[in-house]
Amino acid sequence: MIDLRSDTVTRPTPGMRRAMAEAEVGDDVYGEDPTVRRLEERVAELFGKEAALYVPSGTMGNQIALRLLCPPGEEVLADADAHIVTYEGGGIAQQGGIQTRTLVSERGLLDPDAVAAQLRAGDWHTVGTRAVAVEHTHNRGGGSVYPLERLRRLRELTRAAGVALHCDGARIWNAHVATGVPLAEYGALFDTLSVCLSKGLGAPVGSVVLCSAEQRPLAWRLRHRLGGNMRQAGIIAAGGLYAVEHHVERLAEDHANARLLADLLDLPAPETNIVLIPVPEALPADEVARRCREQGVLVSAFGPRTVRLVTHLDVDRAACEQAAKVVAAALAG
Repeated sequence: MIDLRSDTVTRPTPGMRRAMAEAEVGDDVYGEDPTVRRLEERVAELFGKEAALYVPSGTMGNQIALRLLCPPGEEVLADADAHIVTYEGGGIAQQGGIQTRTLVSERGLLDPDAVAAQLRAGDWHTVGTRAVAVEHTHNRGGGSVYPLERLRRLRELTRAAGVALHCDGARIWNAHVATGVPLAEYGALFDTLSVCLSKGLGAPVGSVVLCSAEQRPLAWRLRHRLGGNMRQAGIIAAGGLYAVEHHVERLAEDHANARLLADLLDLPAPETNIVLIPVPEALPADEVARRCREQGVLVSAFGPRTVRLVTHLDVDRAACEQAAKVVAAALAG
């Protein structure tokens, strides 16, 4: 099968498996796993942040980061299609008591002027905005990338309003490679980030929360409350560390393969590794996905009228060329 459903489906490379098998480990609940510490220190260094915390998933990372910024009964402002709103099971509401308020944004990218108009100070009967969350790159926006100047404007207006700025950076590595913006420059714009290791970077497990040194003890405690503290976690952290050291620059290959898919399917070129395909009115997306599966290609029905293809390290150029033929035939009926 050629699996283009997501960049989460990757399997560890031989080098990554060796690193995991040979990882030095300890009890991370006691803070004694040296591989986990190395991973946290390395990612914090790359983003120029004071502290980092390894967590099992990006969803947990976002939950923790937003609870560091937003007390119960207050709100976070986000795009209407943001991952924290769409794909995290209402977790920040259930677990953190945080209200979300959303704006419909072009390609999922918040407009600073629209955000400024929606910020609320809060009083005895209104909910105050305590954080703004961006998703970079934006999944439902087709891997869309925030222009750096737009992020700077969001930082300026949130700082002036006394509001925190969080980045769901599940695919921020793709944004870094696509734009050349240094990771530390992104890191300087946000109060907290959650960056994923198990998507484009190809690690089997994990994300990293980036925050201040002062925030980290509470982040650790929140991880514990959510059931995310792990023991000899260095075995999986080694996969993440290997990914950070070896798989960042190669994301350019995934971007090139996504552009190839788009070109072969006569679609606009994507910015990163996600290709969204509109389907004909009379042909539901799940039927397109079924037809593709029968011909050996896995794609995602991304809503009733959209199919999503995501390139990654387990799919090469030849596989993408074959996939494009299958998808085109499926769309043609």
